[in-house]
Order: sequence, then structure tokens, then C-alpha cells
Amino acid sequence: MTRVVRTLIVRSVKLPRRIFRVFVELEGMYRNMVEQLVVYAVRNNVKSFTRLKALKYREMRNLYPYLPSHYVYTACQDASTRAKSFLRLRKLREKKKKNDIKWKTANIIVRTAYEKQYTVVLEKLGKRPANNMIKRIKNKQLRHRVFQASFRGIQRAIKEKAGEYGVPVIYVDPRNTSKTCPIHNAPIIYSNSSRIGRCSKGGEPWHRDVAATWNLFFKALRGDGSHAPSPGGQYALDGSPVPKSGEI
Repeated sequence: MTRVVRTLIVRSVKLPRRIFRVFVELEGMYRNMVEQLVVYAVRNNVKSFTRLKALKYREMRNLYPYLPSHYVYTACQDASTRAKSFLRLRKLREKKKKNDIKWKTANIIVRTAYEKQYTVVLEKLGKRPANNMIKRIKNKQLRHRVFQASFRGIQRAIKEKAGEYGVPVIYVDPRNTSKTCPIHNAPIIYSNSSRIGRCSKGGEPWHRDVAATWNLFFKALRGDGSHAPSPGGQYALDGSPVPKSGEI
């Protein structure tokens, strides 16, 4: 169904300068109201006109007591429509950015594996992988970012790209991979929620992510996804901490 809208310009009688200034002042007050309401709605993720009116109507009436009440009512309607549109457009940009990063990451991984004739090893993810990852994270912003990350989506992108390049993909069980020393097959002791621990047998330091990566590799060598013991001196293992972003 097509909706046709026409804009009409209706000429008014010539207004005296004093009355015209009143209209300009009125327009300024209304614009200020809408701006304040839009900023509040966007910052607090308020999309509903009813909720916005319930939260801000009394405050706007106190700020502009000489305006008729329907001005505030209309400003809330106007602001909620603008805020809803803006929030939808930010959401779309974030989704597009995440999708772009996902495919670029998958492309880098698969192309590197193809050029070096490697196999890509992925974890067998559970139903809600992000839930387990945020259990020990106290920072609210980091928890939100981890929870919003599309781990399954990245894996699907890697698998699709791997199919294009003919790169093999192996899925292994990640259970206890970050808790076990890849060299001695002994528990790694972590203290105070640190990501760096020490092997309970050999005493060497291990970063949680490094230990997990080596153990996933050894499991992939076995081919059955079970725990693979260290291959002795065949691989020189380095358990040193992963550098932070500012140190790379």
C-alpha cells in the first residue's frame, strides 16, 4: 500500500512584530523540550511514549509552567518517535560492525591455515557459551561485551570459509583445557581470580588462554577429542602470559 503525502504552504496574514516574536519564543521552548526529552530517552533506552510521558511530564510542566499541557504531551510524542528511530539506527550500525568483524576474523584465520596447510581447531560450544565465560567477570561493561559476542556466529563463519578454501576443521571438547598443564598433565593452580597460574607439579607459569590452546591442539592430534598427554620433548611449550593490547 502506497501512501501519498503532499506538502502545502498556506500563507498567513502579516503578523505584527510583537506577535511574531511570541511565536519564535514558543518555538524555541518547544524545541528545547524535545531536545531534552530525546537525550533522556536515548540515554535511558526509553522507546515508549507512555513511559517517557510518565517519567518526564511533571518535570517538563515545572520547567515550562506557562505552556498549555498539550504542548508537553505533544513534545513527549515527538521525542519518543525520534528516540525510537535513533536507537534502531544505532543498533543497525552495531550489528553491521559486528558482522563485518566476524567475517574478517574468519577470513584471516582460514587464509592463514590455507597458506600454511594447517587444520583449524574449534571448541565444541555448549548451548550458552557466554554464560560460563562471564561467571568470574565482575566488570559490568566487560560482562556485557562478552555476553553480546557471537561465538557460535564466528564458528559458523570460520566453517563456511574453511569449506571455500578446503581447510579441514576439527571440533574438540574444551573441558578442563585451561586447568591442566600441557606438559605434566597436572592441575594448574590459579589464585585470586588471576588468569596466570602455576603447574602443581612442575611449577612453571601458565596463562589460562595459552594452556587451553596447547591442550586443544593435543586433543586434536588424538583425533577423538579426548585428553592427549604431552608429547614429551617433541614440542617446545611456552606458557608465558599473553601480552596485553598495549604491549603488542
